[in-house]
Amino acid sequence: MAITPLTSDRLYRESSLKHSDITSTKHLAPLDEIVGQDRARHAVEFAMSIKEKGYNIYAIGQNGLGKRTMMMRYLNQHWQSESPVYDWCYVANFHEARSPEVLKLPAGKGSELKKHIEQLMGKLANALPMAFDNEMYYQRAETLKNQLTERQQSVLQGLSETAEKNNVSLTITPQGDYQFVALNGEEPHTEETFDALSHDEQMAFGKVIDKLETELRGIVRQLGEWESEYAEKQKALDEDIAQEVIATQMAPLKKNFADLPDILTFLDAMQADMLEHLDIFLEDSEEQAALAYAALDKKLPRRYQVNVLVSQNDAQAPIVVEDSPSYHNLFGYVENATFKGTVFTDFSLIRSGSLHRANGGVLLMDAIKVLEKPYVWDGIKRALSSRQLSVSALEREVTLSGTVSLDPAPIPLDVKIILFGDYQTYQLLQRYDAEFIELFRVTADFEDDMPRTESTEQQYAKFISSIIHDSHLLHCSRSAIARIIEHSARQADDQNRLSLHSADIANLLRESNYWAHHAKANSIGALHVEKALASRNMRVSRLRDSMMQNVENGVTLINTHGTALGQINGLSVLSTSDYSFGLPNRITATTAFGEGEVLDIERSVKLGGRIHSKGVMILSAYLASLLGKTDTIPLKTHLTFEQSYGGVDGDSASIAEFCAIFSAITDVPLRQDIAITGSMNQFGEAQPIGGVNEKIEGFFDVCTLKGPSSTQGVIIPEANIQNLMLRKDVVLAVEKGEFHVYAVSHVSDALALLAGQAAGFGPDSDNGSGLLAIAIDKLNHQRAAHQSQK
Repeated sequence: MAITPLTSDRLYRESSLKHSDITSTKHLAPLDEIVGQDRARHAVEFAMSIKEKGYNIYAIGQNGLGKRTMMMRYLNQHWQSESPVYDWCYVANFHEARSPEVLKLPAGKGSELKKHIEQLMGKLANALPMAFDNEMYYQRAETLKNQLTERQQSVLQGLSETAEKNNVSLTITPQGDYQFVALNGEEPHTEETFDALSHDEQMAFGKVIDKLETELRGIVRQLGEWESEYAEKQKALDEDIAQEVIATQMAPLKKNFADLPDILTFLDAMQADMLEHLDIFLEDSEEQAALAYAALDKKLPRRYQVNVLVSQNDAQAPIVVEDSPSYHNLFGYVENATFKGTVFTDFSLIRSGSLHRANGGVLLMDAIKVLEKPYVWDGIKRALSSRQLSVSALEREVTLSGTVSLDPAPIPLDVKIILFGDYQTYQLLQRYDAEFIELFRVTADFEDDMPRTESTEQQYAKFISSIIHDSHLLHCSRSAIARIIEHSARQADDQNRLSLHSADIANLLRESNYWAHHAKANSIGALHVEKALASRNMRVSRLRDSMMQNVENGVTLINTHGTALGQINGLSVLSTSDYSFGLPNRITATTAFGEGEVLDIERSVKLGGRIHSKGVMILSAYLASLLGKTDTIPLKTHLTFEQSYGGVDGDSASIAEFCAIFSAITDVPLRQDIAITGSMNQFGEAQPIGGVNEKIEGFFDVCTLKGPSSTQGVIIPEANIQNLMLRKDVVLAVEKGEFHVYAVSHVSDALALLAGQAAGFGPDSDNGSGLLAIAIDKLNHQRAAHQSQK
């Protein structure tokens, strides 16, 4: 049965919007979510509704699918957390400075507390010195001092009088010590006069002085006790005055936070600490003032500061995106400061991380970036498992050193983590980390494409409108929308599917917007979209142009006219990081006497991949089923891709290779004006392949360079018809009859078309006739010739 080429309407499916009543994206309501990702959206809704531990999300999909955009739109527009949101603050632990305490406050209260404390410090800095700088305080302090002085003088006076009665004087040395001196009348004895005394007189003075010194020691002890009593009374006086001032100043603050017991407890502890360290506010030293802002010391005002680690502006649950998930960026850290060569730290130098800011809400991160950073993955698992967030010095954990550092109280953690990653990373985590599946129990699987119907095209148009509104671009006309939808189908490699790579569509719209502005147009039209696509292809097609030039100048040998024995034009796709294009390859087969094996030269020299080798083995099996049912095929076939030096993989050339081998066996030449692509199974059935559009266009371009003719064309598997979204120039050439696209379901159809006669095998053939009969006859002659030689 003759194979007819496909009509042009089957090579490209136009958008139904070309005939709709849509005029522009200006009249289309933007979508509030990503189109076509219902499966992922349901997974996210499920995970965000469960409060139990472990229901975090791993979002799977290729880059550019709009995973983050969809997440952010859903969270911002549809998700509301039922848990309250808190501010988190670190304050001094007045009993253990190395272990700062954490305060939990309602949203917005943290900054308010910090502001009130700062105002309180300012007021106390003025009020306390004034309270101690007035006549009343001076009189009370003077009274206490006079009482002490009178008691001291009284007891010393009594001792002095007792000494005088015994001719001994009580004096004070220049060093401030008390000393007894024997008197010679009214004057102290000199050494000479004392030596002139009799032994008994000297002994009498000694006994008196010893007795007086014993009494003096008791008095000195009593003086010390009186001094301590005085100091206690003075301190009590200072505390009474300070207590009154501090209590008066703190009363409004306590009233403001009366409904927060933890804050009241902290304020009471701070008030008690202030009374113990009044010198903080009373010292009038510039050096002390400088230290107050720079040094770590128990007598410095910074101990009364409030370090607001996280401040929420409203009661909405936070949504945080961390683009650089390093350990410090996620878990926070403790800074060090330097003052006059001394390095120090304290609770006021604790800094928050993304997990602190996302506490009570959601944290979004890229999985690969998380795994690339040292110690981050272990830290995340530890925090999610314990539901606590600790600010610890990474350096101490890594170096195992005993460096003195802070040990802040942990913060309770209530957060949903969303990781974005690909399938490979997901599979590796599943396989090698047993904790992963327990902590990330929900998978949001993003689709690469969606069905293409009139309804979904309408949705896609609204999706285009949302990008335009978000990016403030010119609006698209109906023809531009239709062209973008058709491009999306081309990206999906399917007439009946639409690509969901939103990043690619967004970039195309931005570039089309540029060309519309360049043309001073009021809206984006189909011509501007075509210009953007052409410009993009021009930027990335250097390799394609270079290889086409090799075809044009004869460096790469390709025949596009006539026929050739054992030679066929196969089709392959070459890809760079951002561009794919098709190019024909000359596949040749030769035969020699042997035992029926097919020698794949690519495999022998290790340039053929495993899939290609499998394809050759499959075609060998089918060949053997046709020609070797009753006897060994007396030929050995050598098969290769000519001028291929970089390796070959894939089985999309197996039909072409089979036809080349059959041509070599039968000595029937094959048409060179037709290229072929397609895979086959062990029954000779044509199987679909990838990159069909690029392959057809690649041969079309080569034919244009080598000289077009009305007989040229390409053979593809019938199952690939739905994948056709060819360039407009190829479709136009087919429409004019200048190029042809044939679809086959069996290798026999392709062979018949290439050889110009019936294959003689296949589902619609009479076995034993046509090319099959020729092959069998050739093989029988070969066997007979071999037997006669023996």
